[in-house]
Amino acid sequence: MAGNTITKPSDLSCTPSRAARELGLKRGEFDLAVHLGRIRTAPDEGGGGRRVTHAEIDRLRSADGFPETLLESVRTVGTTDGAALMQVTSARFTRLARLGLVVPVKFYLNRYRAVVWLYLAEELRQFAADKNHTALLNGRTPEGMRDQLQEGLDLRPRNWRGRHLGFLLRQADSPWERAGALAALLDPVQVAEIVQDPYERAYLNRFRPDPPAHGAPGSPAARLAERIMTAEDPDEISWLRADLAQVLGEARGHRPAPRPAAEPTAPRSTVERAAPRPTREPAGSPPTAEPVGPPTALSEHPPEQEPAPEPQRSRGMLGWLRRRSA
Repeated sequence: MAGNTITKPSDLSCTPSRAARELGLKRGEFDLAVHLGRIRTAPDEGGGGRRVTHAEIDRLRSADGFPETLLESVRTVGTTDGAALMQVTSARFTRLARLGLVVPVKFYLNRYRAVVWLYLAEELRQFAADKNHTALLNGRTPEGMRDQLQEGLDLRPRNWRGRHLGFLLRQADSPWERAGALAALLDPVQVAEIVQDPYERAYLNRFRPDPPAHGAPGSPAARLAERIMTAEDPDEISWLRADLAQVLGEARGHRPAPRPAAEPTAPRSTVERAAPRPTREPAGSPPTAEPVGPPTALSEHPPEQEPAPEPQRSRGMLGWLRRRSA
């Protein structure tokens, strides 16, 4: 009997919620671990999202230092804790982040709808331990960097978008999903300029990931998250458009966008048979309706005053001789 047992995909894998519980992670920590590639997932064959195999869970649980090592690899800190971790002031840490030297991995909106950036504690420790960064951590900020900061440079949103795009592309299993990931970072007007076919654009939107959830759809918090998700710098927009055009060509070759089937036209013989045929009236019967069109000169006179028909003027040479003799 054991040889005839059919193994279902659900017997070999589990949902992300269950996997997070078995690994001792909160759902946000689990999602971040998936994005970072710490936890491998597989697409659900039934179309129900991604799943985690039991073999992957066993691999993680058998690793040295589990679960502390896994938890520490996804621990995030804000500006204050990050500055303490790197032993610098909060102001210096913010300058380093605005210059793009430390890259945020997540963000959320506080109750005042201010953006709070989060960084991987593991990456901050590595940055602080690098001897090449000693001058940036303890010395005076270089003049060129100070000028950029005075001009309002802030690379935190752009660097987060680049990192988030890497997360999305890592989970994409087809060219259409990769195209959707690129389109998620572009304004819809930019996407419409590249994908001019409405059927392709509608199909592409099916694979376009939503921005991180912040508030109800249409709320000020959700609109702010969408603005952070959308590319703003001209050079960033330029390479996103170029990549989208290239991946879109691969997607068309992989699977064309579905289109509605053309309506069949009726055969000509059917149309002709459907047209009503004119009815014939018996010979000598009076007309049943007035003739269509303007009245002729003959119908303006009553029958008793009907003038005699005018002789025909032209019958060739013979008609001309007869008229002369008359």
